[in-house]
Amino acid sequence: MRSLRQCLTVLGAALVMSRGLAAQQPGTEIPALPLPLAPAADHVTVLLRNIEPRYALPEPLLLPAARAVKALYVNAWAFGSPKLRTLIALADSTEINAFVIDVKDDTGCLLYPSAVKVAQEVGATLCVRAKDARARLDTLRAHGIYPIARIVVAKDPLVAEHKVSWSVRNAAGELWRDRIGSDWVDAYNDSVWIYAAQLAEEAVHMGFAEVQFDYVRFPDEPHERLMTALFPGKRPGENFRTGVRRNVTMLKRRLAPLGVPVTFDVFGLTVSATGDLGIGQVWEDFMSVADVILPMVYPSHYYPGAYGYSWPNGQPYEIVRHALREALERTTGVAAPRIRPYLQAFTLGRRKPRYTPFEIREEIRAAEELGIDSWVLWNPRSVYQRDCLRPYRAGVHFAQAVNGGVE
Repeated sequence: MRSLRQCLTVLGAALVMSRGLAAQQPGTEIPALPLPLAPAADHVTVLLRNIEPRYALPEPLLLPAARAVKALYVNAWAFGSPKLRTLIALADSTEINAFVIDVKDDTGCLLYPSAVKVAQEVGATLCVRAKDARARLDTLRAHGIYPIARIVVAKDPLVAEHKVSWSVRNAAGELWRDRIGSDWVDAYNDSVWIYAAQLAEEAVHMGFAEVQFDYVRFPDEPHERLMTALFPGKRPGENFRTGVRRNVTMLKRRLAPLGVPVTFDVFGLTVSATGDLGIGQVWEDFMSVADVILPMVYPSHYYPGAYGYSWPNGQPYEIVRHALREALERTTGVAAPRIRPYLQAFTLGRRKPRYTPFEIREEIRAAEELGIDSWVLWNPRSVYQRDCLRPYRAGVHFAQAVNGGVE
């Protein structure tokens, strides 16, 4: 005979998985269940991953803490489509234990219908990618996958077009655009960051366990082009660096009551630059504020000659190792758990190599040899090769609950 506690555990698991199934069945209404917030310590207890409810046992597994993340970037389209099942299957069978999911990407569109007033005013709720996002998050938690909300801050065409006083403008008072024609919001403006904070708070209440901010910077444009840009939110005596530092600090302070990790993506070159790269990002400014900092150390983004290599894109192990070693050297105290690099899982450039599982594993090896055991793989299409990942840890039995091939 099962105890009452065992029966309740099984019932809870069944309800969570039912919500996941409801995501694929239009018209099915499942009441919302309260979700725990992110782990406050090293681990948080969750339901058994990938287990048939009637076979569930009362002993839980532990969801990896924010500092032991091995994650995949999942764009909003992938999260809101049947492709999510393939990605979950990949996580269930490998070392992957977290997804970084676009809540707001660089189009300004949102993952789900938002109640935030600014989002409604600028039309960000009219182009949502996953109206059933809560049910899909429930499914991730049932599989023991740590959900991270990625929110783009300063590149937001919707806000720039509908909140002109928040935008970067030219001398004629029109919207200023970068080389590819994208509109930017003014990173000096407090309101831009408060909007990001409001979306982050909403995402956490929906079920995300961590918030990660990207484009926390000014446009990376040539100096001559930036000279044509006007930033109305600039305060007397401020520059790009002080503007970013002020608002990053404010963002972290506003989100502190949520009790979740607040993390930031930065250019990989910040670990070696002596200045702010012309975009306002300085490594030490982020390390003094962020719970975790994510340098994007993609070998394809380094210029010939970087670290003495004429072809950085062809040296994944060497470039990642050099970059992360510099990051550690510039960080005092317990550095490794607070550094979680973005690693290249895509092919770019005329002079390739194609990034196969070998190149990706070389990047991971470089990080782990330095004591950095957390990382995120980035592929803009959210397509990942199974062979670049270790199999799921030995000794844990699971039954695969979803089907689908993985590239």
